[in-house]
Amino acid sequence: MTSSCTSGGCGPRAPLTPEQEQILLGHGTEYPGSSPLNDEKRQGAYHCAACGTLLFRSTTKYESGSGWPSFWAAEPGGVATRRDTSHGMVRQEAHCAQCEGHLGHVFNDGPPPTGLRYCMNGLALDFRPDAPDNT
Repeated sequence: MTSSCTSGGCGPRAPLTPEQEQILLGHGTEYPGSSPLNDEKRQGAYHCAACGTLLFRSTTKYESGSGWPSFWAAEPGGVATRRDTSHGMVRQEAHCAQCEGHLGHVFNDGPPPTGLRYCMNGLALDFRPDAPDNT
């Protein structure tokens, strides 16, 4: 299933894989360093893989060294958080504000200007480049 952006928003590009379902719906986590999005350097936008909501822009992405795609700010209305006490820790879970799909966690050890690190599962994100890749 492919979708294009309309005034109502951007829908998902394809059905979720079993791995994406485990992360987005089952609150799973992908292995650190496993996402090709760690090395993504093109300008563009990161959308929720489940519903297509705009979550992040490439201008806020940075290399955190954590093994997961990281951002210092989310798009307004794209990401919501809630307290997560699973696995014997207290963290802030980040989820899509529209469909509530699990994205990852937010930590207070990021760079200026926000000091936040949105540590995201790459499989929960759908990267859409600003310009086509003509390589």
